[in-house]
Amino acid sequence: MKLLSLDWEHLGIETDEGVLSVEPPLAHAARGWSAMRRLIALGPGALDDLLSWARPAPAVVPDAPRLPPIPDPSKIVAAPVNYRDHADEMAQVTDVRRQGVFLKSPSSLIGSGGAVVLPYADRRFDQEGELAVVIGRTARQVPEETALDHVFGYMALIDVTMRGGAEDRSLRKSFETFTPTGPHIVTADEIPDPGALKLRCSVSGTPRQDASTADLILGVAGLISYASSVMTLYPGDILSTGTPAGVGPLADGDDITVEIDGIGTLSVTVRGSAEQRCPTGTE
Repeated sequence: MKLLSLDWEHLGIETDEGVLSVEPPLAHAARGWSAMRRLIALGPGALDDLLSWARPAPAVVPDAPRLPPIPDPSKIVAAPVNYRDHADEMAQVTDVRRQGVFLKSPSSLIGSGGAVVLPYADRRFDQEGELAVVIGRTARQVPEETALDHVFGYMALIDVTMRGGAEDRSLRKSFETFTPTGPHIVTADEIPDPGALKLRCSVSGTPRQDASTADLILGVAGLISYASSVMTLYPGDILSTGTPAGVGPLADGDDITVEIDGIGTLSVTVRGSAEQRCPTGTE
C-alpha cells in the first residue's frame, strides 16, 4: 500500500484509480498528531480498516509540492558512513559501527516536489540519496532477529549536508528543507527484503549514485537494533540508513531525484542564497 499525507487531518491511499482520502480516528494520546502518525499509532491492524474509512480525494497534481509522508516524527535518526564505498569516498577510516547514529531536526522535512533552500553562498552543500525506514511499533532494546517486525514502511530520503566546516554533524544536516522524503510511504508488506533494493540518485539529469542496499554495512534490521539500544524508537520515527558513494555539490536551479526500486521517485528542486555568508566560517 502506498500512503501519503494530503493535509494534517487526512492521509491518502494511492491506487490505480486515483487517490483515496482517509481521516483516521484518534489513537490513544494522539491528539494534535498528523493523520499519518495517528494511523501508525493505531497499530498494525489499522491498515486492514483503511479502505472502510476511505473516500475519494481531491485530484493530486503530480508535480505539486507534497507534505512529507510523515510530517511530525518525534525524531529523525540517521546513520553516518554506512556504505563501504562512501567510506572510501570520504576518506573515512571508521564507519557507522564506530561512529554510531546522529539526529536530524524534524523541522528539516519537506515532501516531494518541494524546494531545498541552500542558506549560505560561501559553503558547499551535497546531496545524499538514502533509503528511509518508518517505525511502526515502539522499539527499545530490539534484537536484530525481530527488528523488521517494528517497521511500518519505507520511503526515499535526501540527506542534504553542509561541508567545509567543523560544525556538529546534526547542525550541518538540520537546516530547514534539508530532509526531503517521499514520494509516499510504501508499507512493509510490499518490501519483503529491504536489503535488496536498487537506489539511484541524479542531479539535473546527471547520474551520481547507483547502489544496492545489499551493500549497507549495518542493514535495516541491524540499524534498528543498534539505534533502539541507545534510544527508544516511537511509531512514526524515521530512521535513515545512510548514503552510498556519489555525493556531490548542489547549486541554485538543480533538480534532485532519488529512485528506489519498489518505492518510487522522490524529486525536489534547489534554490541557493546569493548573498548570505555562514556565520561560523568555512574552515
